[in-house]
Amino acid sequence: MTDDVENRVALVTGGSRGIGRAIVEALLEEGWVMRFCSRSRDSVETAAKELNERYPGRVDGRETDVRSEAEVQSLIEWALESAGRLDCLVNNAGIGVFGPVDEITGDQWREVLETNLSGTFYATRAAAPIMKRQGSGWILNIASLAGKNPFAGGSAYNASKFGMVGLSEASMLDLRHHGIRVAAILPGSVRTEFSHPSGRPSDNWRLAPEDIARVVVNLLAYPDRALPSLVEIRPSQPPKK
Repeated sequence: MTDDVENRVALVTGGSRGIGRAIVEALLEEGWVMRFCSRSRDSVETAAKELNERYPGRVDGRETDVRSEAEVQSLIEWALESAGRLDCLVNNAGIGVFGPVDEITGDQWREVLETNLSGTFYATRAAAPIMKRQGSGWILNIASLAGKNPFAGGSAYNASKFGMVGLSEASMLDLRHHGIRVAAILPGSVRTEFSHPSGRPSDNWRLAPEDIARVVVNLLAYPDRALPSLVEIRPSQPPKK
């Protein structure tokens, strides 16, 4: 990876809010050039405007549905063409649909798996050749502790996150000798609009999006010889059961 921090480029999927937005902001603070996407055009435009007011000329966003292989390929090409290189890909875009396995519809199942798992695969596959040519890069997959711990009502979500962990570990083995480091980050309960929209004070025990962003920053600071490939982070003091 280039030693010139100001020239390093990262792309974050699902980067307009929540964990993704926190990662975008944290890396901007570290001097990175940032690209991000969201499925919502309004969300992309709003986030890009707000971020460019604070970090002019160093951040841009693009509307992308990561369920579409073609759109993801176009996103990666846009990031490369607009910024000149791609040093880090953060696969963060994700959704959750919850309910008993016999009540989840086929459409709901496909939406969760295609967003969380297929989207990660499409982006990884598109970014890897770029990083191979550069001889370096990071691919960070925001999975979940639900990728190790099943729970009732989580059939689709658990399957997608278990799959992300497996995809990350296999990709790491495929790409490590090309200078590409792949890691999965497995957060526990995070206080976001996605997972806990109430924002009640009683939710303050949960992790904050900024905590996950800090993990990303720390991983990217590791020397080339080191690869923490699976990182779990959980609330330090959850409610006692």
